[in-house]
Amino acid sequence: MPRVPRPRDGRGQDREILRLAVPAFFALVAEPLFILADSAVVGHLGTPQLAGLGVAGAVLATLVNLCVFLAYATTAGVARLLGAGDRQGAIRQGIDGIWLAALIGVVLLAAGTIGAPWIVDAFGASATAAPHATTYLRISSLGIPAMLIVLAATGVLRGLQDTRTPLVVAVAGFSANLALNLLFVYGLHLGIAGSAWGTVAAQCAMGAAYLAVVIRGARAAGAPLIPDPAGIRASATAGVPLFVRTVSLRAILLITTIAATHMGDNEIATHQVAWQIWTFLAFALDALAIAAQAIVGRALGAGDAAGARSATRRMLVWSVWTGVLFGLVVVAARPLYIPWFTGDPEVRHLLGLVLIAAAALQPLAGPVFVLDGVLIGAGDGRFLALTMPIVLGVFAVTVAAVLTLGGGLVALWWCGVGAFMATRLVLLGRRAAGDAWLVTGANVRDGGGK
Repeated sequence: MPRVPRPRDGRGQDREILRLAVPAFFALVAEPLFILADSAVVGHLGTPQLAGLGVAGAVLATLVNLCVFLAYATTAGVARLLGAGDRQGAIRQGIDGIWLAALIGVVLLAAGTIGAPWIVDAFGASATAAPHATTYLRISSLGIPAMLIVLAATGVLRGLQDTRTPLVVAVAGFSANLALNLLFVYGLHLGIAGSAWGTVAAQCAMGAAYLAVVIRGARAAGAPLIPDPAGIRASATAGVPLFVRTVSLRAILLITTIAATHMGDNEIATHQVAWQIWTFLAFALDALAIAAQAIVGRALGAGDAAGARSATRRMLVWSVWTGVLFGLVVVAARPLYIPWFTGDPEVRHLLGLVLIAAAALQPLAGPVFVLDGVLIGAGDGRFLALTMPIVLGVFAVTVAAVLTLGGGLVALWWCGVGAFMATRLVLLGRRAAGDAWLVTGANVRDGGGK
Protein backbone atom coordinates (compact mmCIF):
# COMPACT_ATOMS: atom_id res chain seq x y z
CA MET A 1 0.00 0.00 0.00
CA PRO A 2 1.44 3.44 -0.87
CA ARG A 3 2.42 5.64 2.01
CA VAL A 4 0.26 8.58 2.97
CA PRO A 5 1.59 11.76 1.37
CA ARG A 6 2.61 14.62 3.58
CA PRO A 7 2.26 18.26 2.55
CA ARG A 8 5.69 19.84 2.16
CA ASP A 9 4.80 23.53 1.88
CA GLY A 10 3.67 25.69 4.79
CA ARG A 11 0.16 26.27 3.45
CA GLY A 12 -0.29 22.55 2.86
CA GLN A 13 0.77 21.85 6.43
CA ASP A 14 -1.61 24.52 7.69
CA ARG A 15 -4.51 22.93 5.82
CA GLU A 16 -3.64 19.52 7.25
CA ILE A 17 -3.36 20.90 10.79
CA LEU A 18 -6.73 22.62 10.49
CA ARG A 19 -8.32 19.54 8.91
CA LEU A 20 -7.43 17.53 11.99
CA ALA A 21 -7.56 20.18 14.72
CA VAL A 22 -10.89 21.91 13.99
CA PRO A 23 -13.11 18.78 14.22
CA ALA A 24 -11.03 17.61 17.20
CA PHE A 25 -11.72 20.91 18.97
CA PHE A 26 -15.50 20.65 18.60
CA ALA A 27 -15.44 16.99 19.63
CA LEU A 28 -13.42 17.88 22.74
CA VAL A 29 -15.82 20.67 23.65
CA ALA A 30 -18.77 18.30 23.24
CA GLU A 31 -17.38 15.81 25.77
CA PRO A 32 -17.86 17.92 28.94
CA LEU A 33 -21.39 18.71 27.79
CA PHE A 34 -22.43 15.27 29.06
CA ILE A 35 -21.94 16.33 32.68
CA LEU A 36 -23.28 19.82 32.01
CA ALA A 37 -26.46 18.33 30.52
CA ASP A 38 -26.84 16.00 33.48
CA SER A 39 -26.29 18.92 35.87
CA ALA A 40 -28.90 21.08 34.13
CA VAL A 41 -31.50 18.31 34.29
CA VAL A 42 -30.71 17.01 37.78
CA GLY A 43 -30.35 20.50 39.24
CA HIS A 44 -34.11 20.97 39.06
CA LEU A 45 -34.69 17.87 41.20
CA GLY A 46 -33.10 19.48 44.25
CA THR A 47 -29.81 20.42 45.89
CA PRO A 48 -29.10 16.96 47.40
CA GLN A 49 -29.51 15.35 43.98
CA LEU A 50 -27.22 17.92 42.36
CA ALA A 51 -24.64 17.45 45.11
CA GLY A 52 -24.83 13.69 44.61
CA LEU A 53 -24.29 14.12 40.89
CA GLY A 54 -21.29 16.32 41.66
CA VAL A 55 -19.63 13.59 43.73
CA ALA A 56 -20.43 10.76 41.31
CA GLY A 57 -19.41 12.91 38.34
CA ALA A 58 -16.06 13.63 39.97
CA VAL A 59 -15.45 9.88 40.42
CA LEU A 60 -16.33 9.09 36.81
CA ALA A 61 -14.30 12.02 35.47
CA THR A 62 -11.28 10.83 37.44
CA LEU A 63 -11.58 7.30 36.06
CA VAL A 64 -11.92 8.50 32.47
CA ASN A 65 -9.05 10.98 32.77
CA LEU A 66 -6.75 8.31 34.18
CA CYS A 67 -7.61 6.07 31.23
CA VAL A 68 -7.01 8.71 28.54
CA PHE A 69 -3.84 6.78 27.66
CA LEU A 70 -6.17 4.40 25.78
CA ALA A 71 -6.74 7.16 23.23
CA TYR A 72 -3.25 8.67 23.18
CA ALA A 73 -1.21 5.47 22.95
CA THR A 74 -3.54 4.08 20.29
CA THR A 75 -3.34 7.27 18.22
CA ALA A 76 0.46 7.14 18.19
CA GLY A 77 0.72 3.46 17.31
CA VAL A 78 -1.94 3.52 14.61
CA ALA A 79 -0.58 6.70 12.99
CA ARG A 80 2.94 5.29 12.85
CA LEU A 81 1.83 2.07 11.16
CA LEU A 82 -0.36 4.04 8.76
CA GLY A 83 2.63 6.17 7.80
CA ALA A 84 4.63 3.00 7.16
CA GLY A 85 1.96 1.92 4.66
CA ASP A 86 0.59 -0.89 6.87
CA ARG A 87 -3.10 0.02 7.19
CA GLN A 88 -4.02 -3.53 8.15
CA GLY A 89 -1.44 -3.52 10.95
CA ALA A 90 -2.60 -0.08 12.05
CA ILE A 91 -6.18 -1.24 12.46
CA ARG A 92 -5.03 -4.48 14.09
CA GLN A 93 -3.12 -2.47 16.70
CA GLY A 94 -6.15 -0.26 17.23
CA ILE A 95 -8.31 -3.34 17.83
CA ASP A 96 -5.81 -4.49 20.47
CA GLY A 97 -6.33 -1.14 22.20
CA ILE A 98 -10.10 -1.55 22.07
CA TRP A 99 -9.90 -5.03 23.62
CA LEU A 100 -7.69 -3.59 26.38
CA ALA A 101 -10.25 -0.84 26.97
CA ALA A 102 -13.03 -3.42 27.24
CA LEU A 103 -11.08 -5.48 29.79
CA ILE A 104 -10.25 -2.46 31.95
CA GLY A 105 -13.85 -1.30 31.62
CA VAL A 106 -15.23 -4.59 32.96
CA VAL A 107 -12.95 -4.37 36.01
CA LEU A 108 -13.99 -0.77 36.70
CA LEU A 109 -17.65 -1.68 36.16
CA ALA A 110 -17.41 -4.30 38.89
CA ALA A 111 -15.59 -1.90 41.21
CA GLY A 112 -18.13 0.87 40.62
CA THR A 113 -21.27 -1.20 41.05
CA ILE A 114 -20.06 -3.13 44.09
CA GLY A 115 -17.99 -0.44 45.79
CA ALA A 116 -20.16 2.61 45.07
CA PRO A 117 -21.12 3.30 48.73
CA TRP A 118 -17.51 3.14 49.93
CA ILE A 119 -16.22 5.24 47.01
CA VAL A 120 -18.84 7.92 47.64
CA ASP A 121 -17.97 7.96 51.34
CA ALA A 122 -14.27 8.33 50.52
CA PHE A 123 -15.09 11.44 48.47
CA GLY A 124 -16.71 12.99 51.54
CA ALA A 125 -20.33 13.17 50.35
CA SER A 126 -22.80 14.53 52.91
CA ALA A 127 -25.48 12.33 54.43
CA THR A 128 -28.16 13.88 52.21
CA ALA A 129 -26.12 13.68 48.99
CA ALA A 130 -24.58 10.23 49.52
CA PRO A 131 -27.66 8.12 48.58
CA HIS A 132 -28.08 10.03 45.31
CA ALA A 133 -24.35 9.82 44.55
CA THR A 134 -24.39 6.08 45.20
CA THR A 135 -27.39 5.56 42.93
CA TYR A 136 -25.90 7.58 40.10
CA LEU A 137 -22.44 5.99 40.39
CA ARG A 138 -23.77 2.43 40.60
CA ILE A 139 -25.89 2.82 37.46
CA SER A 140 -23.36 4.92 35.53
CA SER A 141 -20.67 2.32 36.16
CA LEU A 142 -22.53 0.10 33.70
CA GLY A 143 -21.47 2.53 30.99
CA ILE A 144 -17.75 2.57 31.87
CA PRO A 145 -16.76 -0.16 29.36
CA ALA A 146 -18.49 1.81 26.60
CA MET A 147 -16.77 5.02 27.75
CA LEU A 148 -13.34 3.39 27.56
CA ILE A 149 -14.10 1.75 24.21
CA VAL A 150 -14.99 5.22 22.94
CA LEU A 151 -11.58 6.47 24.11
CA ALA A 152 -9.67 3.68 22.39
CA ALA A 153 -11.74 3.81 19.20
CA THR A 154 -11.29 7.58 19.06
CA GLY A 155 -7.54 6.94 19.16
CA VAL A 156 -7.88 4.51 16.25
CA LEU A 157 -9.68 7.04 14.08
CA ARG A 158 -7.33 9.87 15.01
CA GLY A 159 -4.39 7.64 14.12
CA LEU A 160 -6.06 7.02 10.77
CA GLN A 161 -6.15 10.83 10.32
CA ASP A 162 -9.94 10.99 10.86
CA THR A 163 -11.16 13.53 13.42
CA ARG A 164 -14.50 14.18 11.72
CA THR A 165 -16.13 10.89 12.69
CA PRO A 166 -15.41 11.46 16.42
CA LEU A 167 -17.02 14.89 16.06
CA VAL A 168 -20.18 13.43 14.53
CA VAL A 169 -20.40 10.72 17.19
CA ALA A 170 -19.76 13.21 20.02
CA VAL A 171 -22.47 15.61 18.85
CA ALA A 172 -24.95 12.77 18.31
CA GLY A 173 -24.08 11.30 21.70
CA PHE A 174 -24.57 14.61 23.50
CA SER A 175 -27.92 15.17 21.79
CA ALA A 176 -29.10 11.66 22.68
CA ASN A 177 -27.89 12.08 26.25
CA LEU A 178 -29.87 15.29 26.73
CA ALA A 179 -33.04 13.85 25.16
CA LEU A 180 -32.87 10.63 27.19
CA ASN A 181 -32.20 12.52 30.42
CA LEU A 182 -35.26 14.67 29.91
CA LEU A 183 -37.37 11.62 29.03
CA PHE A 184 -36.23 9.42 31.90
CA VAL A 185 -36.10 12.11 34.60
CA TYR A 186 -39.25 14.09 33.81
CA GLY A 187 -41.19 11.89 31.39
CA LEU A 188 -40.81 8.63 33.33
CA HIS A 189 -40.17 10.32 36.72
CA LEU A 190 -37.11 8.18 37.50
CA GLY A 191 -35.24 10.96 39.30
CA ILE A 192 -31.45 10.94 39.40
CA ALA A 193 -31.49 7.26 38.41
CA GLY A 194 -33.13 8.30 35.15
CA SER A 195 -30.29 10.71 34.45
CA ALA A 196 -27.78 7.92 35.00
CA TRP A 197 -29.67 5.50 32.76
CA GLY A 198 -29.92 8.12 30.02
CA THR A 199 -26.17 8.70 30.13
CA VAL A 200 -25.43 4.96 30.07
CA ALA A 201 -27.69 4.48 27.05
CA ALA A 202 -26.02 7.35 25.18
CA GLN A 203 -22.52 6.08 26.01
CA CYS A 204 -23.38 2.55 24.88
CA ALA A 205 -24.79 3.92 21.63
CA MET A 206 -21.58 5.90 21.06
CA GLY A 207 -19.48 2.82 21.76
CA ALA A 208 -21.56 0.78 19.32
CA ALA A 209 -21.21 3.46 16.64
CA TYR A 210 -17.43 3.53 17.03
CA LEU A 211 -17.23 -0.26 16.93
CA ALA A 212 -19.28 -0.35 13.74
CA VAL A 213 -16.87 2.11 12.08
CA VAL A 214 -13.77 0.23 13.25
CA ILE A 215 -15.18 -3.19 12.30
CA ARG A 216 -16.06 -1.93 8.84
CA GLY A 217 -12.52 -0.59 8.42
CA ALA A 218 -11.03 -3.84 9.74
CA ARG A 219 -12.98 -5.95 7.27
CA ALA A 220 -11.99 -3.66 4.40
CA ALA A 221 -8.32 -3.95 5.38
CA GLY A 222 -8.47 -7.66 6.15
CA ALA A 223 -7.57 -7.16 9.81
CA PRO A 224 -8.73 -9.84 12.30
CA LEU A 225 -11.13 -8.85 15.07
CA ILE A 226 -10.41 -11.63 17.59
CA PRO A 227 -8.43 -10.68 20.70
CA ASP A 228 -4.66 -11.11 20.49
CA PRO A 229 -3.21 -11.58 24.02
CA ALA A 230 0.27 -10.49 22.92
CA GLY A 231 -1.12 -7.38 21.22
CA ILE A 232 -3.27 -6.51 24.24
CA ARG A 233 -0.26 -6.84 26.55
CA ALA A 234 1.78 -4.64 24.21
CA SER A 235 -0.97 -2.00 24.22
CA ALA A 236 -1.04 -2.07 28.01
CA THR A 237 2.75 -1.73 28.19
CA ALA A 238 2.70 1.22 25.78
CA GLY A 239 0.04 2.91 27.92
CA VAL A 240 1.87 2.65 31.25
CA PRO A 241 4.14 5.71 30.73
CA LEU A 242 1.17 7.82 29.67
CA PHE A 243 -0.75 6.61 32.72
CA VAL A 244 2.12 7.80 34.95
CA ARG A 245 2.04 11.16 33.16
CA THR A 246 -1.71 11.48 33.72
CA VAL A 247 -1.47 10.57 37.41
CA SER A 248 1.07 13.36 37.88
CA LEU A 249 -1.23 15.84 36.16
CA ARG A 250 -4.16 14.81 38.35
CA ALA A 251 -1.96 15.20 41.44
CA ILE A 252 -1.12 18.76 40.38
CA LEU A 253 -4.82 19.55 40.01
CA LEU A 254 -5.52 18.09 43.45
CA ILE A 255 -2.70 20.05 45.12
CA THR A 256 -3.93 23.29 43.53
CA THR A 257 -7.47 22.70 44.76
CA ILE A 258 -6.32 21.83 48.30
CA ALA A 259 -4.14 24.96 48.44
CA ALA A 260 -7.02 27.18 47.31
CA THR A 261 -9.37 25.52 49.81
CA HIS A 262 -7.06 26.41 52.70
CA MET A 263 -7.09 30.07 51.63
CA GLY A 264 -10.83 30.55 52.26
CA ASP A 265 -14.29 30.26 50.73
CA ASN A 266 -13.87 33.19 48.35
CA GLU A 267 -10.58 31.77 47.13
CA ILE A 268 -11.83 28.25 46.45
CA ALA A 269 -14.98 29.59 44.75
CA THR A 270 -12.84 31.84 42.57
CA HIS A 271 -10.37 29.07 41.82
CA GLN A 272 -13.07 26.66 40.71
CA VAL A 273 -14.45 29.14 38.19
CA ALA A 274 -10.97 30.14 36.97
CA TRP A 275 -9.96 26.50 36.59
CA GLN A 276 -13.08 25.70 34.56
CA ILE A 277 -12.22 28.56 32.19
CA TRP A 278 -8.62 27.31 32.03
CA THR A 279 -9.87 23.80 31.27
CA PHE A 280 -12.09 25.06 28.46
CA LEU A 281 -9.12 26.89 26.91
CA ALA A 282 -7.03 23.74 27.35
CA PHE A 283 -9.59 21.81 25.29
CA ALA A 284 -9.15 24.28 22.46
CA LEU A 285 -5.35 24.11 22.61
CA ASP A 286 -5.46 20.32 22.99
CA ALA A 287 -7.02 20.11 19.53
CA LEU A 288 -3.61 21.12 18.15
CA ALA A 289 -2.00 18.48 20.35
CA ILE A 290 -4.26 15.82 18.84
CA ALA A 291 -3.29 16.97 15.36
CA ALA A 292 0.35 16.73 16.49
CA GLN A 293 -0.10 13.14 17.67
CA ALA A 294 -1.59 12.06 14.35
CA ILE A 295 0.74 13.99 12.03
CA VAL A 296 4.00 13.24 13.85
CA GLY A 297 3.17 9.56 14.35
CA ARG A 298 2.36 9.15 10.67
CA ALA A 299 5.48 11.04 9.53
CA LEU A 300 7.83 8.98 11.70
CA GLY A 301 6.16 5.76 10.58
CA ALA A 302 6.86 6.82 7.00
CA GLY A 303 10.54 7.38 7.89
CA ASP A 304 10.15 11.14 7.43
CA ALA A 305 11.95 12.62 10.44
CA ALA A 306 12.42 15.94 8.65
CA GLY A 307 8.70 16.11 7.97
CA ALA A 308 7.93 15.42 11.64
CA ARG A 309 10.23 18.25 12.76
CA SER A 310 8.87 20.62 10.12
CA ALA A 311 5.27 19.92 11.16
CA THR A 312 6.25 20.40 14.80
CA ARG A 313 7.66 23.86 14.06
CA ARG A 314 4.51 24.79 12.17
CA MET A 315 2.23 23.65 14.98
CA LEU A 316 4.33 25.52 17.54
CA VAL A 317 3.77 28.73 15.59
CA TRP A 318 0.04 28.02 15.55
CA SER A 319 0.05 27.28 19.28
CA VAL A 320 1.85 30.48 20.28
CA TRP A 321 -0.45 32.74 18.28
CA THR A 322 -3.51 30.82 19.43
CA GLY A 323 -2.37 31.23 23.03
CA VAL A 324 -1.83 34.97 22.53
CA LEU A 325 -5.30 35.31 21.00
CA PHE A 326 -6.95 33.36 23.82
CA GLY A 327 -5.10 35.43 26.41
CA LEU A 328 -6.28 38.71 24.89
CA VAL A 329 -9.88 37.50 24.70
CA VAL A 330 -9.84 36.26 28.31
CA VAL A 331 -8.66 39.66 29.57
CA ALA A 332 -10.75 41.88 27.31
CA ALA A 333 -14.01 39.96 27.80
CA ARG A 334 -13.84 39.68 31.60
CA PRO A 335 -16.59 42.26 32.25
CA LEU A 336 -18.90 40.28 29.96
CA TYR A 337 -18.53 36.75 31.32
CA ILE A 338 -17.50 37.08 34.98
CA PRO A 339 -21.07 38.07 36.03
CA TRP A 340 -22.29 34.74 34.59
CA PHE A 341 -20.51 32.86 37.35
CA THR A 342 -21.11 34.86 40.53
CA GLY A 343 -22.87 37.88 41.97
CA ASP A 344 -20.45 38.21 44.90
CA PRO A 345 -18.44 41.43 44.36
CA GLU A 346 -15.39 40.09 46.23
CA VAL A 347 -15.29 36.90 44.17
CA ARG A 348 -15.79 38.92 40.99
CA HIS A 349 -12.85 41.18 41.85
CA LEU A 350 -10.58 38.27 42.78
CA LEU A 351 -11.60 36.32 39.69
CA GLY A 352 -10.71 39.27 37.49
CA LEU A 353 -7.18 39.31 38.95
CA VAL A 354 -6.69 35.55 38.67
CA LEU A 355 -7.84 35.55 35.06
CA ILE A 356 -5.11 38.04 34.18
CA ALA A 357 -2.59 35.42 35.31
CA ALA A 358 -4.44 32.70 33.41
CA ALA A 359 -4.45 34.85 30.28
CA ALA A 360 -0.75 35.64 30.57
CA LEU A 361 0.05 31.92 30.73
CA GLN A 362 -1.84 31.00 27.54
CA PRO A 363 1.13 31.69 25.21
CA LEU A 364 3.10 29.19 27.34
CA ALA A 365 0.26 26.68 27.53
CA GLY A 366 -0.11 26.49 23.75
CA PRO A 367 3.44 25.25 23.02
CA VAL A 368 3.35 22.96 26.08
CA PHE A 369 0.24 21.14 24.85
CA VAL A 370 1.56 20.86 21.29
CA LEU A 371 4.97 19.54 22.40
CA ASP A 372 3.22 17.07 24.67
CA GLY A 373 1.21 15.88 21.67
CA VAL A 374 4.32 15.73 19.48
CA LEU A 375 6.16 13.46 21.92
CA ILE A 376 3.08 11.29 22.47
CA GLY A 377 2.75 10.92 18.69
CA ALA A 378 6.44 9.99 18.52
CA GLY A 379 5.91 7.24 21.10
CA ASP A 380 8.19 9.03 23.57
CA GLY A 381 6.03 8.11 26.55
CA ARG A 382 8.97 7.01 28.68
CA PHE A 383 10.41 10.53 28.63
CA LEU A 384 7.04 11.99 29.61
CA ALA A 385 6.70 9.49 32.46
CA LEU A 386 10.17 10.32 33.79
CA THR A 387 9.82 14.09 33.58
CA MET A 388 6.28 14.63 34.92
CA PRO A 389 7.29 13.71 38.50
CA ILE A 390 9.97 16.42 38.17
CA VAL A 391 7.29 18.90 37.13
CA LEU A 392 5.13 17.75 40.04
CA GLY A 393 8.02 18.26 42.46
CA VAL A 394 8.77 21.80 41.23
CA PHE A 395 5.09 22.65 41.40
CA ALA A 396 4.65 21.27 44.93
CA VAL A 397 7.67 23.18 46.23
CA THR A 398 6.42 26.40 44.62
CA VAL A 399 2.93 26.01 46.10
CA ALA A 400 4.43 25.28 49.54
CA ALA A 401 6.48 28.47 49.27
CA VAL A 402 3.40 30.49 48.32
CA LEU A 403 1.48 29.16 51.32
CA THR A 404 4.42 29.59 53.71
CA LEU A 405 4.96 33.20 52.66
CA GLY A 406 1.26 33.97 53.02
CA GLY A 407 0.59 34.44 49.33
CA GLY A 408 -3.00 34.40 48.14
CA LEU A 409 -4.81 32.90 45.21
CA VAL A 410 -3.35 35.36 42.71
CA ALA A 411 0.16 34.38 43.83
CA LEU A 412 -0.81 30.71 43.59
CA TRP A 413 -1.72 31.19 39.93
CA TRP A 414 1.21 33.40 38.96
CA CYS A 415 3.82 31.35 40.81
CA GLY A 416 2.35 27.86 41.15
CA VAL A 417 0.54 27.42 37.84
CA GLY A 418 3.23 29.56 36.18
CA ALA A 419 6.01 27.28 37.46
CA PHE A 420 4.00 24.25 36.35
CA MET A 421 3.74 25.49 32.77
CA ALA A 422 7.24 26.96 32.57
CA THR A 423 8.89 23.76 33.84
CA ARG A 424 6.98 21.66 31.34
CA LEU A 425 7.90 24.04 28.52
CA VAL A 426 11.61 23.89 29.37
CA LEU A 427 11.71 20.08 29.63
CA LEU A 428 9.54 19.43 26.58
CA GLY A 429 11.31 22.11 24.55
CA ARG A 430 14.76 20.69 25.29
CA ARG A 431 13.58 17.23 24.29
CA ALA A 432 11.97 18.43 21.07
CA ALA A 433 15.09 20.40 20.15
CA GLY A 434 17.14 17.19 20.16
CA ASP A 435 16.91 14.11 17.97
CA ALA A 436 16.24 11.35 20.52
CA TRP A 437 12.48 11.38 19.85
CA LEU A 438 12.87 11.26 16.06
CA VAL A 439 12.84 7.48 15.89
CA THR A 440 11.45 6.26 12.58
CA GLY A 441 9.85 2.96 11.70
CA ALA A 442 6.55 1.19 11.97
CA ASN A 443 6.62 -0.08 15.53
CA VAL A 444 6.15 2.57 18.20
CA ARG A 445 5.84 -0.09 20.89
CA ASP A 446 9.52 -0.82 20.62
CA GLY A 447 10.42 2.84 20.41
CA GLY A 448 10.38 2.83 16.64
CA GLY A 449 12.43 0.89 14.18
CA LYS A 450 11.45 -2.41 12.73
